[in-house]
Amino acid sequence: MEKVNHTQLPLEGVKVLDLARLVAGGFLSTIMADFGAEVVKVEQPGSGDPLRAWSPANSQLWWKVYARNKKSMTLDLSREEGRKILLELVPHFDVLTESFVPGKLESWGIGPNELHKVNPNLIIVRASGWGQTGAYHKRPGFGTLIEAMSGFADMTGFPDRPPTLPPLPLADMVTALYGATATMIALFDQLRRDDGGQVIDLAIYEPLVSILGPMAAEYQHFGVKQKRRGNRAPTNAPRNIYFTSDEKWVAISAATQSMCNKFFRSLGLEALIEDPRFITNHDRIQNVEALDDLVQAVIGNKTQEENLETFYAAGVTAAPVYDIEQLLADDHVRTREVIVDAEDDDWTQVKMHNVIPRLSKTPGRIGHTGPKLGEHTEAVLAASGFSADRIVQIRADGLFGQDRE
Repeated sequence: MEKVNHTQLPLEGVKVLDLARLVAGGFLSTIMADFGAEVVKVEQPGSGDPLRAWSPANSQLWWKVYARNKKSMTLDLSREEGRKILLELVPHFDVLTESFVPGKLESWGIGPNELHKVNPNLIIVRASGWGQTGAYHKRPGFGTLIEAMSGFADMTGFPDRPPTLPPLPLADMVTALYGATATMIALFDQLRRDDGGQVIDLAIYEPLVSILGPMAAEYQHFGVKQKRRGNRAPTNAPRNIYFTSDEKWVAISAATQSMCNKFFRSLGLEALIEDPRFITNHDRIQNVEALDDLVQAVIGNKTQEENLETFYAAGVTAAPVYDIEQLLADDHVRTREVIVDAEDDDWTQVKMHNVIPRLSKTPGRIGHTGPKLGEHTEAVLAASGFSADRIVQIRADGLFGQDRE
């Protein structure tokens, strides 16, 4: 891995061989690609990453967003010849990511032991539903199952309705963030100690459990099980979304005593500050239904805009509930360039989230949208020392499938 200077993107010189599919491993390498890592996506000939099929009308918009800045090569890893080629590529990379069911790479003869024989410095990131060990490790696992079993779904939604799953791959996204952090920690440790590679066991189940708060401690000491509360929170009140007279919504989170008092005053409800039911945060949580009824009665008499003008003028922590159209039209979102247009061969431009976090000296960038299937196969092999004749022969052997869609 090469060291970089400040004129380069911070991860230039880092090379990632991405065997992962769908979101957890795929988004991990997207984060690295945004900051300059060369990410080569190894895809199954013919079909490619299943993420390509997630958008309507074969638009591949999920792929174009979450495979941005990457290269794509096709290689049939189900064949021994394809796996041999992979082992020849591995010495040219710093990181390898994969998301097969645990044991699959070992059964193919390309597990960590074999990979480290050809590249002792390789960082191997193994994303799986349940981890590389444990009672469930051989089970296939998507984020939906993790969101169900982690406790997330059971505490999400309204008390009189079923547990609620998120309408997006939340567990995978959280796992990708943890995975990118873990990969950078491993690379930093390697640079500092020069002691070779290692394996990162990235179970989708565990990152989601870790962000759900001290549920285990509360159950251990008080027998408390988090319950579904709709848009309320177990930690503070008032905290909810409230309906306005023009059939829109505003969100309020008065998470401190001073903010709560400010909120009450902005609504003309100063009397609640001294009301025994609402004096402290604990009191308000215990009497949250009565509190929300009083708040809703006032907010419901004004439009969303009128409410927000009142709250902003009073310095109250409030915000509108947006849909995507409203988000794109918001002045703050536009001036901060939270969403940007990336040039694309199929759609001219594709809107997508900007690179985050924002680094002052070495910010990332969006170079291109997700590539065509197999678009960079020959270039990647050539850069890894494969001769032109060898590449022609590999193609003739059918290990690439169709290069492009």
